[in-house]
Amino acid sequence: MGKKSREEREQKRESYAEKRTREKRKFTLIAGGVIAGVVIVIGITGYMFYQNTYTAPDAPPGAGTLGDEHEHAAIKVIIFKDEFDFSSPAFQVKNRYIHFENSNGDTIHRHASGVPLGFLFNTLNIGLTDECYIFPDKREFCNNDDYSLKFYVNHQKVPSILDFVLKDGDRILISYGNENGTQIEEQLARVDSVAIERSG
Repeated sequence: MGKKSREEREQKRESYAEKRTREKRKFTLIAGGVIAGVVIVIGITGYMFYQNTYTAPDAPPGAGTLGDEHEHAAIKVIIFKDEFDFSSPAFQVKNRYIHFENSNGDTIHRHASGVPLGFLFNTLNIGLTDECYIFPDKREFCNNDDYSLKFYVNHQKVPSILDFVLKDGDRILISYGNENGTQIEEQLARVDSVAIERSG
């Protein structure tokens, strides 16, 4: 009788120990899952905070990360046969994402993906629409019966460049006046003659 009672007590103890082991294992698995979930949430939150912090307040809408691309293009803006000079300090490095630099007014530097030319002109305080070119001093050159604003990218006439994202080596002409085909070809040749600066 004593032996049987002892065996029953040992079985109860073993059963209780197994039950406690199972409970501890279950608790450990639950705790591990909770900790893993917290780590994931912290990681996602940290990444989002980093992205928001790294995207500077001067970034254009829809732009990539600063430095994810570095493209260069030649440009000439010719108003009544006179070239607009972007080499003066007033037009140099007004935004980190797209700009003129090194006192060069013929090469645009784009330092992030998705930055359109319209944004460049906004940073320079130049009003540019599909129909008007407006100087910082508010002089306007708009389409009328006698004169027109024209855009060319790599010798191809385009209706607008506001949303155009330049690619490396592109050549861009903005022309205002009443030029004939020969005169436009001469202006395009001036754009072609630009030595694109690739430093910076």
